[in-house]
Amino acid sequence: MELRAVDTPAQASHAYQQLKSRMHQLLLGRLDLEAMEGMSPERLREELSVMVERLLGEENVVVNTLERRSLVRDIQHEMLGLGPLEPLLADPTISDILVNGAHQVYVERRGKLSLTDVTFADDDHLMKIIDKIVSRVGRRVDESSPMADARLPDGSRVNVIVSPLALDGPVMSIRRFAVVPLTVDNLVEYKTLTSEMAQVLQALAAAEVNLLISGGTGSGKTTLLNIMSGFIDAGERIVTIEDAAELQLRQPHVVRLETRPPNIEGTGEITQRALVRNALRMRPDRIILGETRGSEAVDMLQAMNTGHEGSMTTIHANTARDALGRLENMLAMSGASLPPKVARAQIASAIGVIVQVNRMTDGRRKVMSISELTGMEGEVITMQEVFTYRQTGVETDGTVKGYFQASGVRPRFMERLTSRGISLPESLFDPSRRME
Repeated sequence: MELRAVDTPAQASHAYQQLKSRMHQLLLGRLDLEAMEGMSPERLREELSVMVERLLGEENVVVNTLERRSLVRDIQHEMLGLGPLEPLLADPTISDILVNGAHQVYVERRGKLSLTDVTFADDDHLMKIIDKIVSRVGRRVDESSPMADARLPDGSRVNVIVSPLALDGPVMSIRRFAVVPLTVDNLVEYKTLTSEMAQVLQALAAAEVNLLISGGTGSGKTTLLNIMSGFIDAGERIVTIEDAAELQLRQPHVVRLETRPPNIEGTGEITQRALVRNALRMRPDRIILGETRGSEAVDMLQAMNTGHEGSMTTIHANTARDALGRLENMLAMSGASLPPKVARAQIASAIGVIVQVNRMTDGRRKVMSISELTGMEGEVITMQEVFTYRQTGVETDGTVKGYFQASGVRPRFMERLTSRGISLPESLFDPSRRME
């Protein structure tokens, strides 16, 4: 077989996939799996390289030096990693990997989507990679259970949906986590927020103010939650609850909990609500809920109202006011038959500050507002913006123009900060300053 004799790129790709699949199968027939388990990854890579070279010679496969290196590398990725996805996972500039069937893989870099030349041999090949990912965290995906959430060893979030729900082949979305987690200084550098806003958020986390981070899909809610969690004192006991563990807290006393889906018989499911209830018995100083999306909202709000101050969570919403409406709906979904005014009063007393983050049209993330809940006026929850982002236009290259500005209101939480020994200069809230 000679790859160079193939005329078109499509034919060459198909021929290469066939050759790789054949070499992989031959290799599996010769490997001593028990001996492999005792080898270090480096040694195993060397052994695989030698065996692939030997097989190419035995099979009289004519390939050039570049093709030979690619074949060795790709088979190493198949055996030790996630096959064709490995080069993408090794690229630190990629924030999302979107697999739409075996022959179409998109990536996001700096907020922009682009099609890659990465492909799988067929849907069966893609399903093998998916099974390898989900089985690592005790999950499964097949026709009887066609959706699954999982995570990679580095914390990256994975969502999978397969036939019969996905009509054009298995679909997988990977939300990457930075090898080196972003810091608040990085957010200031990227102009996601200003240093003044960062100073206020750090003070709020340190002063145990209950925080709700609101935003749309891909707006950076979890990233901001992770950064704000880093401001918590190392002496506190923190319990995190997530569907797929993503948070990367650096404190020494962190208990990480993760939900469990139902088994093949449809039993054994452990929900976020059950974990929140259990967490209350674990003597936490703070509870951090990865995302509030259902009936767990009532238990989270009760926790915030009963001594677990400084707890944090995220919610999907386009504005801070919408976030309050969604919370109210979730309270109703939980089966708690509360009158609207009582439900809103519970929300107003539990949440101290809402941080709204949005993904702009140019792909960049912005903290659109930091709003303080001030109580109730009649049957309406009252809020006041402390900081806001004002968009002024769009550059010819698509870059969004705008500036951050303080509202000029002296927030009520300043009294709480002072009581905790945290002082912020009044100049932070000067509305005459426009911060780019």
